Amino acid sequence: MSARRQVFPDTQGAADACARYVAAKLEQKLAARAWGTLAVSGGHTPKLMFQSLARLAVDWRRVHLFWVDERCVLPDDAASNYRLAKENLIAPAHIPEANIHRVKGELDPHEAARIYTDDIRKFFQLKADEMPRFDLVQCGMGPDGHTASLFPGEPLLDDRKGIATAVYAPQFTQWRVTLLPGPLLAARQLLYLVTGEDKAQTLRAVFTEAPNPKKLPSQIALEHPEGATWFLDEAAAKLLDS
Repeated sequence: MSARRQVFPDTQGAADACARYVAAKLEQKLAARAWGTLAVSGGHTPKLMFQSLARLAVDWRRVHLFWVDERCVLPDDAASNYRLAKENLIAPAHIPEANIHRVKGELDPHEAARIYTDDIRKFFQLKADEMPRFDLVQCGMGPDGHTASLFPGEPLLDDRKGIATAVYAPQFTQWRVTLLPGPLLAARQLLYLVTGEDKAQTLRAVFTEAPNPKKLPSQIALEHPEGATWFLDEAAAKLLDS
């Protein structure tokens, strides 16, 4: 399935457009059933998206929030993806505490991953071999092509059956908990928010090189059955064919 790419003049424009898309899709889901689900990532550009999303008309009482990945730090640590979302989306939008499904990064990484997996399984009422189907999963991409906390060369990139796991990122000397490729590919909507000139070379490689997620983990998106939607700024997209 081909990717849908939308390019905006700057980072703020891409973040705002992604927020509007998320809000619209959540409202569609909420019109059809009692609840919706959104899994988010961390970083500077998602921070802008969260701020924009918090200002939009979404019935957050009926939306459950999950994380694509998390650093194994305390929830009030500056590096915490949960803290980023709390300060810029959860608190401003008054999302109920009962709807927050955070990764407990303060625990042992493997225990945190087990608890997070169990939480997802319980919420979605999954059978042993089932994947959760998040309504929307918002990912980013690093300059090295990593997505979630799945970095180039990581053996877990071959795992299509697990839900979440602990992973060590040696370049950051840090443990993390991340969703595995299975939940990303099972998402009803898979979104990528990618901005900055430092991503341009890698982004071109993702779309032009032969698929090899072990080399370019963000190429996982190309396997999504419905195709991923990419929100890009001009700096990140400058080497792509129009």
